[in-house]
Amino acid sequence: MKNNERIIVFDVNETLLDIEVLNPFFHRNFGDERIMRQWFSELIIYSQSLTLSGRYTPFGQLAIAVLRMVADIRSVTLAVSTVEEFRGLMATLPPHPDVLPALELLKAAGFHLTSLTNSSAQEGRKVLEKSGLAHYFEHQFSVEESKRFKPAPEVYRDVCNFLQVDASSLRLVAAHTWDIIGAMSSGWKGALVTRTGNAALEVVEQPDITGKDLLTVAERIICTDVT
Repeated sequence: MKNNERIIVFDVNETLLDIEVLNPFFHRNFGDERIMRQWFSELIIYSQSLTLSGRYTPFGQLAIAVLRMVADIRSVTLAVSTVEEFRGLMATLPPHPDVLPALELLKAAGFHLTSLTNSSAQEGRKVLEKSGLAHYFEHQFSVEESKRFKPAPEVYRDVCNFLQVDASSLRLVAAHTWDIIGAMSSGWKGALVTRTGNAALEVVEQPDITGKDLLTVAERIICTDVT
């Protein structure tokens, strides 16, 4: 195993891609854009529940199933065309404004950039291509191979094994504390982006880098990891 590589692994949904663009869909169909956060939280809860139960359903399918579940809870009827509209929105999430300059900065500093998503390999590739970000990443990893959602330790271990590097060579950048917890528990370093709706959790070990946006995090990574 190599331990002198400088590799940054990026979570995709919300860390790189803006899920807030889904708010108008929830406003139109549920009467409250804040339901988007309920849907996303439930999606993460049930992805992790499937993993803990030894089951797996592709993330895209699970996202639609959770959407339907939230609609049932809220007594909302979703037409087939509405569900298809939502599927299309999920496949074309745009990058946050700070993403391109942050990735350019890290590339210029000599870091190797990869991505790691709960989405299937095909869905993950497509959404990064459509967002214009795919060419920044040397590898695009998906949980699909292990069929275990983050933060299961197998997910992070598979990345190490594929890259043939020690866990200490990897740093996960994510907007989700639960993802950072998984990576750091597997021996990775972490960098938390505290985007809207996200914050640190006091009762666990904290990542050495935290920032309100990706550009701030990128600058701190360069100051910390460049020797």
